[in-house]
Parts: sequence; structure tokens; C-alpha cells
Amino acid sequence: MTDDVAATADGLAGLSDEVARRLVHASTTVVPLSYVFLDEVTWRHVQGFLAVALVGGFALEIARLSLGLDWRVFDRLTREYEQDNLAGYFLGGVGMAVVAFAFPPPGADPLVAVLPPSNVAVPAMLMLTVADPVSGLLGSGELRTAKQLWVLLATFGVATLLATPFVPPVVAVLGGATATVADGVKPVVASYVVDDNLSIPVASATAMFLAVEYLPALSV
Repeated sequence: MTDDVAATADGLAGLSDEVARRLVHASTTVVPLSYVFLDEVTWRHVQGFLAVALVGGFALEIARLSLGLDWRVFDRLTREYEQDNLAGYFLGGVGMAVVAFAFPPPGADPLVAVLPPSNVAVPAMLMLTVADPVSGLLGSGELRTAKQLWVLLATFGVATLLATPFVPPVVAVLGGATATVADGVKPVVASYVVDDNLSIPVASATAMFLAVEYLPALSV
């Protein structure tokens, strides 16, 4: 396994750290899109995969933070402020898993269904796996209190466009705006930065769900 990790790091060697991070980030788009385009993939599969990935990611984070696991791929794909905190890839997995278990789509047969069915889970995941990497590449890639206005506008446009096939237009706009705020502003709670990999899918899914459930005038 160590050889595989080293090979991954070598394969990313020709890319800047920021581009490499964003490409790995965007590769997780396969999770929601596999459900959309492959009949063989059910929501149970999505939930099960994310649950297993979460356990595996947690084990890696424990090994990295507590046991000093030193793989080159971690050096390339984690930022300086993540060296002593849970990494963004793991928090992104947490965000996607929360959305998968809390917001099952209509007609699915989920392992767990926390809330009534809605179409918000897939677009919320895509806002994380597509809109966030786009935003990161357009921006500086550095940890900042807030991003530039033109980057936020581009993020909003991409996020809204991603949601449009799944939810009514006004709901898509609301979800895109929520994702943009989560991406552009990183609040600090008790000296810990709230990572947008966690907040983007959870916040956007919640906003869209509340709009569909409780603001029916927006769902037309």
C-alpha cells in the first residue's frame, strides 16, 4: 500500500500542489454521478460507500495526527493549517456522508432515511466536488477570511448551474448562494477554522431542503 501511495505522489509531482489537490477533490464527483447515470448504483450503495470511506479516512487521520504517519501524498494534498487538524479530504467525506444519510432522493431505498425524500443531495454533493475546486483554482488557494468578489460570483454561477437539473430554479439559486457563502467565508470557532469541505454540502442541502419543504411557492 505504501508503494501505491508513493506512486500517487509521483504521479502528481508534475502538478502544482493546488492543482493536484483540486483534481483529487474533483475526482470524488464520481460518487454522486454514478448514482445519476448508472442504474446498477442505488442510494444504498452511495451510503454504504461513503460510510466505509469515512471509517477508512478516520483511521488514516488518526494515524497521521497521532502516530505520525508520513506519506508524501499527505504533504502534497494537505495544507499547512491541516497539518495538526483533520484534513479537508476527510471533512469533505463527512459532509457528503451527512447529506447522503440525511437527504435521500425520491424513489431511493436507503439504508437510513433521516428526512423526507428530496432531490437536494446530488446537487449539494456536486457543489462540493465541482464548484469548490473551480473556486479554489480561480482564487489564490490560500486560507483567507473571504474570497474576491469575482471568484464568489463564478462560484455562485457554477453551483447554481449544477443544481438546476435537480431542483426548481429559485431553489437552485438559493442553494448556489448558500454554497457560495460557505465557500467564501470561513468562520473561526474556538480557534478552529470551519472547513468549507464540510460546510458546503451540508449548508446547501439544508437550504434547498427547507425551501422545497416549507416554501412551496419557490418549488415551481
